[in-house]
Amino acid sequence: MTTRVLVPMDGSEQAETALEHAFEFHPDAEITVLHVVELEGSTLEVSDGIGFDSDVQQGMENRAEAVFDRAQELTANAGHEGVLETKMGIGDPTRSIIDAADDVDLIVIGSEGRHGAARLLLGSVAETVARRAPVPVTIVR
Repeated sequence: MTTRVLVPMDGSEQAETALEHAFEFHPDAEITVLHVVELEGSTLEVSDGIGFDSDVQQGMENRAEAVFDRAQELTANAGHEGVLETKMGIGDPTRSIIDAADDVDLIVIGSEGRHGAARLLLGSVAETVARRAPVPVTIVR
């Protein structure tokens, strides 16, 4: 059975390390890279739901494309033989990751590297995902 691994990527070094870890420990896996765009006051109401200012939408798409391009580069560098898919989510990162976990066997996520009060006050996406995910989670430092 092929392992299906979800690797959330936000463009950080920690996320890249998580993807490299997934390649190393799951060389034949089907890997899905998920990039989640957090919304912070950039939505506009439209008649049939939520829409985005065209500049905001273009910025989100450009950012996701850059993250996915980097994932493809890391895939080539690692010589990964398995499948690499990309998905973009919009909204709360934790919720988007947990929702995407329904289709995978494992989540490999980078540690955000927060320490002390910042970690206590802000929490951690990785820690929350580890507590709530329906599949095993590997947190990579």
